[in-house]
Amino acid sequence: MTEDTRVLYNADCPICNFEISHYAKYSGDRALPIRFEDLNRAEMADWGLSRDEAARRLYVLKDGQMYSGIPAFIVLWQDMPRYRWLARIVALPGLHWLASKTYDHVLAPSIYRWHLRRQRAVTSTSS
Repeated sequence: MTEDTRVLYNADCPICNFEISHYAKYSGDRALPIRFEDLNRAEMADWGLSRDEAARRLYVLKDGQMYSGIPAFIVLWQDMPRYRWLARIVALPGLHWLASKTYDHVLAPSIYRWHLRRQRAVTSTSS
């Protein structure tokens, strides 16, 4: 029996939440076996990650294997019929390399830095 695909994301991040909420609605409307878990409420021991580690990128757990970054997106997209074409394209060797480098060195770090700034702003206004 195949386990549900589990997606760990940061619901406090407006960019992450916007994208993942779209996938969650699509998956829910079709009763796809995908569970979306907000890292701010999830049991992190199940993932073997700290909240800070999890906030740095997307993580997907499927069939006992953990994926992160672009490979995680590919696994997620493969489980959603509307996005399988995207998974196939992004998995192509040259495009996979380019997408991974862009995500790993530009997008994920920028979103994470923005996350830290938002956290500091919330902390400073609540003090």
